[in-house]
Amino acid sequence: MDVDGGARTRRRLLRGGLAFGAAVAVGLTAELTSSTGRASTGAVDHPSAVWTPATSHNYTASRRTSSYPIDLVVIHVTQASFTNAIGIFQSPSHAVSAHYVVRSGDGEIAQCVREHDIAWHAGNWGYNTRSIGIEHEGWVGQPAYFTSAMYSASAALTAAICDRYGIPKDRDHIIGHYQVPGTDHTDPGANWDWPRYLALVNAA
Repeated sequence: MDVDGGARTRRRLLRGGLAFGAAVAVGLTAELTSSTGRASTGAVDHPSAVWTPATSHNYTASRRTSSYPIDLVVIHVTQASFTNAIGIFQSPSHAVSAHYVVRSGDGEIAQCVREHDIAWHAGNWGYNTRSIGIEHEGWVGQPAYFTSAMYSASAALTAAICDRYGIPKDRDHIIGHYQVPGTDHTDPGANWDWPRYLALVNAA
């Protein structure tokens, strides 16, 4: 995500959300109007997460993995505080969400979208349908936000997701937002310690 409050960033965010909406309107009407278009609420997929739901305007209700396979985890950095990132997901005007947000200071995990639903996080509809998006509180240029608590909690979350869906725990399947085709985002940025993170994922 890239939400620093500037006009340029806000245009990026909204442009990505509008692209998701266009894809839904063109190709996914049947899913939205069928029984698969019912989002679950009040439960979490990861035991230590806290249910903090995004507005239903900001994701697509689905029934993955029967509707779409899940084979990727996408790592993001919020470019906002933990609280503000969640507030953006809860605002219908932003058209963006992620499945999880991890807090910097203590590694608390908020689940905002159920894993079987499609969060609008990657800026690419095909990647949204096949991935789980994890946001991390902080800014790409401020490595102090990438704490040991954050790395440990996020790695345990990613490992559990990979185990649930049979996703290999490697850099081909655990990717940064910057690797999504068509994106103009750079997160998690050069300060994200990929070797450390992958080691933690594989040790979890």
